[in-house]
Amino acid sequence: MHDTSLPTLKPKDFASDQDVRWCPGCGDYAVLKAVQNALPNLRRKKEDFVFVSGIGCAARFPYYMNTYGMHSIHGRAPAFAAGIKLANPDLQVWIVSGDGDLLSIGGNHTLHTMRRNMDVKILLLNNRIYGLTKGQYSPTSEFGKRTKSTPYGSVDYPVNPLSLAIGAGCTFVARCIDIDVKAIEALMLRAAAHRGTALIEVYQDCNIFNHEAWFYASQKAGRAEHTTQLEHGKPIVFGAERDKGLRFNGHRIEVVQLGNGVTESDLLVHDETDRGLAFLLAQLQHPAFPEPMGVIYANEDRDTYEHLAARQLQEAVGDGEPDLKTLLDDGETWVVR
Repeated sequence: MHDTSLPTLKPKDFASDQDVRWCPGCGDYAVLKAVQNALPNLRRKKEDFVFVSGIGCAARFPYYMNTYGMHSIHGRAPAFAAGIKLANPDLQVWIVSGDGDLLSIGGNHTLHTMRRNMDVKILLLNNRIYGLTKGQYSPTSEFGKRTKSTPYGSVDYPVNPLSLAIGAGCTFVARCIDIDVKAIEALMLRAAAHRGTALIEVYQDCNIFNHEAWFYASQKAGRAEHTTQLEHGKPIVFGAERDKGLRFNGHRIEVVQLGNGVTESDLLVHDETDRGLAFLLAQLQHPAFPEPMGVIYANEDRDTYEHLAARQLQEAVGDGEPDLKTLLDDGETWVVR
């Protein structure tokens, strides 16, 4: 039976009256569309959502959402989001920002948000460049990247957002690409239902300063050969003819051709609850391997930071009126004369 107490909203209800001002052709348009399409399916009031951004092209996101939002300061979106969630745990808090904002100046905040398992959702729009400041290399830019700040090529090795998230203890880790609006919507719904930090890395095209950074993963002709869509409990198969797969060779993952005695029963079966497997899958990179898309890792068993903090506060209040002198005198103390 339809629950009439829940709001019935449409994507247009989540669109603000602000003119969307990204460069024509920017991948952010597709992400915005996917977000506005997904939110009505959560059957919650617009006032229940908060979108928080840092600095960069993606930071305009809150202006375009007819929800609560905050355009915060460079790299500190996770800190603002954590404060919002602790103050009102009933809100659903989304962070939307780029690879530069979340992984460079904001890397420390992003890492600790994930390890604490704050119940916030992160859309990391990864275009492998600093777009707003006109094309400098970012933490995810490939080795040797020539930009205005690295005219002879970057000598930095790029950070892997998925590996960082899994290593930090993030409890939901996924990846998609901007042109696949349906996939973004589906992953947002999964992330929204997850209790804990959810990171969705979105391969996003900056058609002005780093066009075709993800060309191998976005073009219809080669996408099936260079990416693999993960499904929990199913063999990892890829290729335009679905004639290739991944399997273990000892402790290493290798690409195999199906046929000549190799069947799907020989292939690696994806288990999104296996953190060790998730870390290995996060290492797979083009061109040697197909890059995994979909849910890489999901742990539904770990408690959230704000729930643990609230429980601790209740226990402290239950102990009665606190005695500051007793607290200060507890443990080792020194008298300085």
